[in-house]
Amino acid sequence: MFRRTKPEPEPVVTPKPGGKGRPTPTRKEAEALARAKARAPRTRKERAQRAREVRTENSRHIREAMKTGDERYLLPRDKGPVRRFIRDYVDSRFSIVELIIPLLIVTLLLGYSGAQALMQASQVVMLATFLFVIVDLVVLRIRVRKELARRFPGESTRGTTWYAISRSMQMKFMRMPKAKVKIGQALPEDYR
Repeated sequence: MFRRTKPEPEPVVTPKPGGKGRPTPTRKEAEALARAKARAPRTRKERAQRAREVRTENSRHIREAMKTGDERYLLPRDKGPVRRFIRDYVDSRFSIVELIIPLLIVTLLLGYSGAQALMQASQVVMLATFLFVIVDLVVLRIRVRKELARRFPGESTRGTTWYAISRSMQMKFMRMPKAKVKIGQALPEDYR
């Protein structure tokens, strides 16, 4: 009664000549196959609806990856260790672009004040802001190129300047993928 029974070995099925070469599917397997075929879109409208659902799901994955930094679902322009380093490098430094909105509001207020001296001061502030932004971007380009040559020797740096500049021109809270480092934080040496 309490003896262990040895499992019986499964019989080896040898296909008979002229047969189909596989066992007949069970009822459960046949019904599952029929249900799968019934779910497959048949008309153009159903195929378009299914394609829309797939696109929506992919977009959701991409949006979630942009928030969390999951490399599997990032866009091709954001993938790889070089791009990850550039994101971290740009996010770890203070940029004049962080102050551009408050400076533009000040220049607008000064410009609409009605006093000639304040209007001229607003123009000077505006020009100085643009000059500082241009100098900041040139310095960023030089430093990013230097760091990429040091950290990733032999890697292609094509498109990295534009990637760094476009990321630095965004306000920090608007950057996608989201910033993972704080301003002034030291970056790791290895990004591979």
